[in-house]
Amino acid sequence: MTDTPAPARDYRDTVFLPKTDFPMKAGLAAKEPAILERWAKLGIYDRLREQRLGRERFILHDGPPYANGDIHMGHAMNKVLKDIIVRSQSLMGKDAPYVPGWDCHGLPIEWKVEEAYRAKKLNKDDVPVAQFRAECRAYAEKWVTVQKAEFERLGVMGDWADPYLTMKYDAEATIVVELLKFAESGQLYRGAKPVMWSPVEKTALAEAEVEYEDIVSTQIDVAFEIVDAPNAPELVGAHAVIWTTTPWTIPVNQALSYGPEIDYVLVADGERRFLVADALIDSFFARTLPARHPGGGRDPLINGGDRGEVGPGLRRGDGEEGATAVLWRGKGSDLADAIARHPMHALGGFFAKPRPFLPGEFVTTDAGTGLVHMAPDHGEDDFELCKQYGIDPVFAVDGAGMYRADWAWLGGQGSVINKKFVGADGPICSDLREAGALLAASDDFKHSYPHSWRSKAKVIFRATPQWFIPMDASTSLGTDGSASTSLSTNGVGNADTPTPFALSEVEGPESSNGATLREIALDAIAATTWIPARAENRITSMVQGRPDWVISRQRAWGVPIALFVNRATGQYLNDPAVNARIIEAFRQNGADAWYADGHQALLGPDYDLADYEVVKDILDVWFDSGCTHVFTVEARYGEGTRANLYLEGSDQHRGWFQSSLLESCGTRGRAPYDAVLTHGFALDGQGRKMSKSLGNVVDPLKIIGESGADILRMWVASTDYFDDVKIGKEVLATASDAYRKLRNTFRYMLGALEGFEESERVAVSDMPELERYVLHRLRMIDTELRQAAEAYEFNRYTRLLTDFANEDLSAFFFDIRKDSLYCDAADDIKRRSYRTVLDVLFHALVRYAAPVLCFTAEEVWQSRFPSDDSSVHYLEWPSLPSLDADDVVGSKWHEIRQLRVQVTEAIEPLRREKTVRSSLEAEVTVPNLLLDPHALAEAFIVAKVTQGDGVDVARTDFHKCGRCWRHLPEVTVDGELCDRCDEVVADA
Repeated sequence: MTDTPAPARDYRDTVFLPKTDFPMKAGLAAKEPAILERWAKLGIYDRLREQRLGRERFILHDGPPYANGDIHMGHAMNKVLKDIIVRSQSLMGKDAPYVPGWDCHGLPIEWKVEEAYRAKKLNKDDVPVAQFRAECRAYAEKWVTVQKAEFERLGVMGDWADPYLTMKYDAEATIVVELLKFAESGQLYRGAKPVMWSPVEKTALAEAEVEYEDIVSTQIDVAFEIVDAPNAPELVGAHAVIWTTTPWTIPVNQALSYGPEIDYVLVADGERRFLVADALIDSFFARTLPARHPGGGRDPLINGGDRGEVGPGLRRGDGEEGATAVLWRGKGSDLADAIARHPMHALGGFFAKPRPFLPGEFVTTDAGTGLVHMAPDHGEDDFELCKQYGIDPVFAVDGAGMYRADWAWLGGQGSVINKKFVGADGPICSDLREAGALLAASDDFKHSYPHSWRSKAKVIFRATPQWFIPMDASTSLGTDGSASTSLSTNGVGNADTPTPFALSEVEGPESSNGATLREIALDAIAATTWIPARAENRITSMVQGRPDWVISRQRAWGVPIALFVNRATGQYLNDPAVNARIIEAFRQNGADAWYADGHQALLGPDYDLADYEVVKDILDVWFDSGCTHVFTVEARYGEGTRANLYLEGSDQHRGWFQSSLLESCGTRGRAPYDAVLTHGFALDGQGRKMSKSLGNVVDPLKIIGESGADILRMWVASTDYFDDVKIGKEVLATASDAYRKLRNTFRYMLGALEGFEESERVAVSDMPELERYVLHRLRMIDTELRQAAEAYEFNRYTRLLTDFANEDLSAFFFDIRKDSLYCDAADDIKRRSYRTVLDVLFHALVRYAAPVLCFTAEEVWQSRFPSDDSSVHYLEWPSLPSLDADDVVGSKWHEIRQLRVQVTEAIEPLRREKTVRSSLEAEVTVPNLLLDPHALAEAFIVAKVTQGDGVDVARTDFHKCGRCWRHLPEVTVDGELCDRCDEVVADA
């Protein structure tokens, strides 16, 4: 009979393994709604306001999205970033309220209501304005409710019970208050200037409401006969040639412009002579010859005889057959006082008036003919130049882009944005061709052109009577306390009609004393912190070059420009008593009060309504949103209070940032914000703009439904959001992986801290060096995290947090100390020290993670400290234990970690060759023993460390402990216990 060896004992029941119910699988999509519900029951936002009462306040003022449709990725990125900042400021002990808001007026909503009308074959203009406005209000209310739920689902914490809405009565009244401040201080005038106009939406547009797209337009060359040229009489009877890509402006032409220093030449083709810039002769003939000589039967040839000389720069040399003869050469200044006539002069009236040649510094030889036709109704340069010479707009094109019915040429026809109407075979070109004035026309000119970002239709420049806030006028009142808007009708209407005002007599007020709005705004920009810093240059250049602010719109859904204009004088009424009645009416009934029949009551007994025009235009929605700082920040936190931070996409340099700046500077003399942060746009995974046509739209609601909001929040925080960012499957997979690793770090700590009590805590001075080193690293990370949070650099913040969790903790500290955690006695000083540091780490990391991973941090906190009324978001920035000589410890362990990397790399070949199965089976030689050899072996997780010439690794001869699996000299047979484990098991 033989002896059978006894089976090895199973020591698993003696090992202290981590225990936790915190799941490895997040299941965020299912858990997050329950957490939201818990927060709602707690009233977490209001409770935080109570807890932080009296603390330093941090106000991030929310830029209002339009209440129009479900949220998209841009919304999600913007709102999450704001929430991270607000939560981080609260974590740093500040009172950080967040009041979300919505822009409820304007075209985005009006357009959608009109779409519903069109689907029912209804015309919006046939609907009573009160009914239409009520439908717009209902539409906005619907989408505020929808978007509110979607923003809350992102984990955005704020005053959702009382958001600001630009359509609330108090808000509308405040907007009028701010408007009247401009009026009372003389910073408001009405005049006719060319503004960007949407014929489809029938309203003026702000630059921020326009986007540019590449299109193909019709280009034409048109000949204007010269009838007088006192400085160059030989030009009489010749034709000045203009080139344009807007044929529809020819029926409104009133002059021609030349460059005073440009060289011009007169060339001939057959019996006709053409005046063009010398530098553009080749391109002129290249465009016009095929049209004038089909089949290529003629050259631009005149046998010059006594009159001609061959012009320089032409393709054919002097004396060659077919060389183009130059009949006259001169500077643009020679064209001063010259007169041409319109190609359609035979129509009489407007078209028979002389067309003067005017000097224009904007005329170049980059393209065209070097001569520019002037239509002051439809171009800024045209308007300004013609104004200098007393030539006014004629308002021939109406709001729908049609020529007005009484216009002699093409009256009642259009629209001017209709491609066929303005095309080479359309009526404009056909009439010019019949008149012998069309030298060339082709539908092939590619260029960038402005479009309405809502309707996607082309916009035009159109001179219309609009209300303006001047950029270069004194901000003080005029001497008589009034601001004149006297208007001349230019013989094309009367003062009661909405169109006929001549701007040569209606100019913005000149600056006579005091700083101008532009100067105040530029000073305010310089006094503001811009993040990133390059944003300052962008908005500075925009404000330096911007025109007067067009604040009027010809629509129905908005805050009306609540002014009465005297029909006789053209002055708007500036009476404090009347203004007070207007404001009170708005407070009681909202902006709808202006559309009721109570205007005489608003005027009071001192004025007769018959003497006044009731202004029907509404305010630009950018003026509405520019006032939000008044009825949100100042109304809630006190007059004069300004926001610490505005945060929006980079397109808002020309939008909300600027409108808020101008409104506040015009009424308060300063910016409404201390700092402005701009982020880029969310692009698809390939870096393309998202669009339905490309099928590359990434829906944030779908991501939340599948993966949870914290994954989306992790992505936002991980991006370099100061520039455009990408999001797609691969990008989200990276964010998910980073989230998973951080979640597992929390799961490990929760398990390792199971049953931890205060009696177990160890003083820092009694801890091993490794624990003191990790606390040193924590203090360093803590400082960097705080700096990143204060600088709003959450890409750096998140990277610091995840790198610390992955590299300092999981791959280093946890890896080394798992042996102590599992196998040391429960009261061992090293194990207790480790658990003490784990507790410090837990309290710090859960706080650090809370602003970014708001749901997961709450789940982690409740897993360890379950409570009916507590929340991780009530906590403040962690207070860390102090350390002595931590720099020395840090320097020493930095070297140890570098050496540890070398050791790990040296072991890896033996692992691949299966010489060792784990590092515990390795003996290592190192050049420097930075610690006691036993402690160093523990740090390297090897069997033995000795000193030698370099890093060398071999398999150990030590046997394996059956409990801790370490290979140690006192273990004589594999499976027996080492001294430590033997003692722990014996005492169990």
